Amino acid sequence: MRRLLIALSAMALGLALGVHPAAAAPPPPAEFGTSWHDPVTAAPPVSVPHTHSCQVTVAQTEFRDYTPYRATYTPPRGCGDHWSKVVLRLDGSVAGRQYDRLGYLHIGGVEVLRTSTPEPSPKGVAWHMEKDVTRYAPVLRSNQPVEMLIGNVVNATYTGVIKVKATLTFYAAGGRTPAARTPDRVLTLDGAHSEGAVYEGKLSTPRNTERILAEVYATGSGGGCEEFWYLAAPEQAPYSCKSQYGPHREVRVSVDGRLAGIAAPYPTVWTGGWSNPFLWYVIPGPRAFDVKPVEFDLTPFAGQLNDGKPHRISVSVAGVPKGQSGWDTPVNVLVWQDAKSAVVTGGLTGYREETPRHTTAYQAGTPHRVTADAEHTLTVAGYLKTSHGRVTTTVSRRVTDTSLHRWRDGENTDGLRARWNDDETVTVAGHGPATVSTTRREYRMEGVTTVNPDNRLRTVLTMGDRADMDTVRAGKRLGWSRLDDTYAGNASYVQNVPREQRHAKGVSRERYQLRGAGVCYDRSLVSVQGQLTEDRSGC
Repeated sequence: MRRLLIALSAMALGLALGVHPAAAAPPPPAEFGTSWHDPVTAAPPVSVPHTHSCQVTVAQTEFRDYTPYRATYTPPRGCGDHWSKVVLRLDGSVAGRQYDRLGYLHIGGVEVLRTSTPEPSPKGVAWHMEKDVTRYAPVLRSNQPVEMLIGNVVNATYTGVIKVKATLTFYAAGGRTPAARTPDRVLTLDGAHSEGAVYEGKLSTPRNTERILAEVYATGSGGGCEEFWYLAAPEQAPYSCKSQYGPHREVRVSVDGRLAGIAAPYPTVWTGGWSNPFLWYVIPGPRAFDVKPVEFDLTPFAGQLNDGKPHRISVSVAGVPKGQSGWDTPVNVLVWQDAKSAVVTGGLTGYREETPRHTTAYQAGTPHRVTADAEHTLTVAGYLKTSHGRVTTTVSRRVTDTSLHRWRDGENTDGLRARWNDDETVTVAGHGPATVSTTRREYRMEGVTTVNPDNRLRTVLTMGDRADMDTVRAGKRLGWSRLDDTYAGNASYVQNVPREQRHAKGVSRERYQLRGAGVCYDRSLVSVQGQLTEDRSGC
């Protein structure tokens, strides 16, 4: 992979993660060996009710190439068809030598999982992840085609065969455990196709739709520069990854050619990222195993979409040169219907887009510098005449990003400090006080990569994934949550030598904190030279 970077001071490794050495833990080895602890993340397991459950195997296969696995999903028996929760679990294993690989799982054409794999040790690693997929329950009530792919290459050099098993566990509703409230339909786009970084197709919603949520599993990947889009430099800069717009990227959704939603993509780092897999062998970066979709509330456009005709929906990634590939943006559309109305009519009542502001400046020197700054605001309002009265939904979103990228000749030293903010407010007004839901998202990345005269590469890196959510009506808080997922790593190894001569060392840490109404979760992990030395939980 390319020599890549990212900026941060050594002080960042002293993050106050609240972890301490385990009293009885053996000392870690002096450097990485030929085996290491299985990958683990600090994210919480999915909470489940204490009710009867049923399990269905959705996929069980091995990936050696780019041939998709196909099967048929059949709903479970004995747990009803309206469940309190549905949990997807993926178990995987891989041994030998292999790159990190990106994969997906589709059920009935709906993408229920976007994921990636760890890079293995010679002896092999096993990992698992869980995801709450209750929102896809409408698809899971009937037989559906299954397609899964983790594209892979196996040959004399890259020997790792990726083995996976995907299961769904359904938790029955009953007694004090009601069925979950889910969308009524989960739709995909008809005739969907991609051209460069644009994904487009037709959408036909039920005529009594009263809420629409689009989710986009947006990932920059493929091994090219769009995998590291946040490092892209203008054409005139002497850097290996170039883009006429620099590092600015923004995910956009349009309805019939009109901009309907904007969002900041998360800067996912896969487990081979920054030319330094020793950062990620035990603790992957946030979201690497569970890629979260970008969500867009399209309810203001429901009146327009409810006319019984197909409408053109397109997803694009601003900042990607026209026609250039490297982004994947599949779309699911979640729909809630008005059960007491055959047709729900309405229209737009307000539309205001501030002119996007984006500046990128290159300054030659030692080091070279690229600074970038962007801001974009969109507010859309629409009304619907429902069986419970006229309802107006206003969605306002403001997306900003700033970054400073510095490197010396030969891209050594190479560093980045970047921040993305994505603030959204959704106001729903009908009879009585309005309900206001506010979400503030912040993503951070800061690090540096250097190579010394002995060809030893070192990467020091921190990443942050934060989100604050509040829902208020008439001054009363109806719900809230605070998420802070922070990763920090420092790893080095000798490049371009056999594995046994790399003398690799690395320390990585993750702390995942989640608080909300009745929720308190706080877990910290530390790994040293591939061994898990800390695993602490508490609030």
